[in-house]
Amino acid sequence: EIIPFILLMLVCCALLFGYPVAFTLSGISILFALICIPFGIFDPAIFKSIPLRIFGIMNNVTLLAVPLFIFMGIMLQRSKIAEDLLLTMANLFGPVRGGLGVSVVFVGALLAATTGIVGATVVAMGLISLPAMLRNNYSQSLATGTIAASGTLGQIIPPSIVLIILADQLASAADQGSSIRKALHKETTGELSMPSTFDVTSTSAGEMFLGAFIPGLVLVCLYIIYILVFAFLKPSAAPSVPYKGKYDRAFANKVFLALVPPLLLIFIVLGSIMSGIATVNQAGAIGAAGALIMAGYRLTEGQKGCYHPAILCLASLLAVGLILSNFDTNIKGIETGRDQLGVALAVIATIGLLASLIWSGYRALKIEDTLNGVMMETAKATALVFIILLGAAILTAAFRAFGGEHLVKEFLDGLAGGFWSKFIIVMAVIFILGFFLDFIEIAVVVVPIVAPILLADPGANVTAVWLGVMIGLNIQTSFLTPPFGFALFYLRGIAPAIVKTINMYKGVIPFIVLQIIAMVIVAKTPGLVNYLPNRVALLSENS
Repeated sequence: EIIPFILLMLVCCALLFGYPVAFTLSGISILFALICIPFGIFDPAIFKSIPLRIFGIMNNVTLLAVPLFIFMGIMLQRSKIAEDLLLTMANLFGPVRGGLGVSVVFVGALLAATTGIVGATVVAMGLISLPAMLRNNYSQSLATGTIAASGTLGQIIPPSIVLIILADQLASAADQGSSIRKALHKETTGELSMPSTFDVTSTSAGEMFLGAFIPGLVLVCLYIIYILVFAFLKPSAAPSVPYKGKYDRAFANKVFLALVPPLLLIFIVLGSIMSGIATVNQAGAIGAAGALIMAGYRLTEGQKGCYHPAILCLASLLAVGLILSNFDTNIKGIETGRDQLGVALAVIATIGLLASLIWSGYRALKIEDTLNGVMMETAKATALVFIILLGAAILTAAFRAFGGEHLVKEFLDGLAGGFWSKFIIVMAVIFILGFFLDFIEIAVVVVPIVAPILLADPGANVTAVWLGVMIGLNIQTSFLTPPFGFALFYLRGIAPAIVKTINMYKGVIPFIVLQIIAMVIVAKTPGLVNYLPNRVALLSENS
């Protein structure tokens, strides 16, 4: 019975010694299984299911959104749009006591809604804002803690890569939980069919985005309130930073250009999902295209005609909207001259939109080879995510083959207190694992094992969306918890030597406490998670 846990311990030890995650998960699982086959402990027929698991992962349409959102985030970082946003917000909030820290949180939330990439966000904000905060006599602990915590908001504020992965894992877990509940209902009542009200509600990436939106805002508000209270109680640690320039028309134009385009892109991406106009994949494509258009004018800022591609894009989109509202553009339904005119105009507007994208892409390719660098980084990050998913599928198959899932279920079912005792234990384990493992390992290794057990519990009156958001909030702490918090590593790598590591550790502790408070708030009020998914479901055409 101890064999499944020996397998997990070997995997954890290998990860702690620095072996590549992608190959550790699959390599140790296969090697351990091969060693156990001669002793009759492992059935080699289990290996036959692995190709089906791999095909299922690679055939999952939802995961197409991963490279699109990664591209979107890296392009905004490389084109200096994120830097402009941070500097502008610092000028706006700086005169307020603690305002520089508030601006870091605000920009962290905006970047989270456009990237979802913690490393890039932490490094960008650290390079830009940390010197300014230290130069203006900010406390080292407050400055580093604010930057590290704000950089991790990309894990919970949609669109987020971890939310997409959690949605994929929880969709499978919900199916398993539903099967377990149906079997339990049949065994208990003798009825072949179970009422739908007792079934497990599944989830999708779109619902996860909707569910995480309000909890993400709650967390941002907690961060801002903490900084303002800290600055009020200890003014010397978070002084005001007066803006040395003039609040004139030029400043207003600068604020508009730095703030409005990213906000508009966020509104379009998330709004299209929330309104049901676009799927997560389609919204990801919109975000990637929008980031490319923005990069096209930012990389040529100050040059003649720098905004021409963006103007062409906006004009084409406006034309498409007007055409769709006044004409029937279905080619198969052409009957009159008016229909032909509508299709012709739609083709022209589409060509204009494509031309703006190609134009912006050409600029990004020629200027500092930006597009090539972004594509390479996107390919690397996407390959890393997918190969970890494949390795985790093999590890999960081996763990279940050794009876590990049954042992975990027996342990959790043996706890007193019902669903909530199981839930608290699982969340505590995930929190502790966050000290040592990355969010992807936790999401793809732990969630498939424990989520079906939690969702199958007859006393669990929760949705898969709520469970996913709670796990996402918990996983977010894995970037902050010493000694292996990745956000701390990123910040340590770019922080000056004057910043002591112990001060960085002290700085993140209050934010870890705030995240725990946010988890308690969301646990006590599930409506914060379920309201938007339920609202959109009720308003949809097929409701």
